Amino acid sequence: MTESRFHKEYLSLAQTLYRIAYYMLESETEAEDAVQEVYAKLWESRDGLDEVASPKAYCIRMIKNLCLDRIRRAQFFSHPEDLPDKMYAPGPDDTIDAKTRLDKVLEAVKALPERQRNILVLRTVEGLSYEEIAERTGMSYLTCRVLLSQARSKIRSKV
Repeated sequence: MTESRFHKEYLSLAQTLYRIAYYMLESETEAEDAVQEVYAKLWESRDGLDEVASPKAYCIRMIKNLCLDRIRRAQFFSHPEDLPDKMYAPGPDDTIDAKTRLDKVLEAVKALPERQRNILVLRTVEGLSYEEIAERTGMSYLTCRVLLSQARSKIRSKV
């Protein structure tokens, strides 16, 4: 893959990836680090990127997996007194747990009413402001905020 193609297809996704990382990690610096790490991995494997059918989907999957790893790592190290003598390496059960949780989130998103799901995608994935969402959907600013809040509450209750 050429450098110019990499810039065009992958670097243009930086804002989207940052928003997803920020939503998951709830920290600006952590989100920035996660996006930077994804781009470092992409650049290292750029020769194989020609075979990627959807760069956006590929990058979103990468950032989600990386964020889940960071969350898991942060939870593991949040109680140093509980650490075993030997360092713990995540096993297959941990990976299955993370995938199960992600599957539950995706199922919860799919189960949302269409309006809530659309607002959630526009805000979280595409990073639009409430004003932009209202303009695009024809709904009021307040309606967009309420629908997003309801969507997030439903997802939290199912996960």
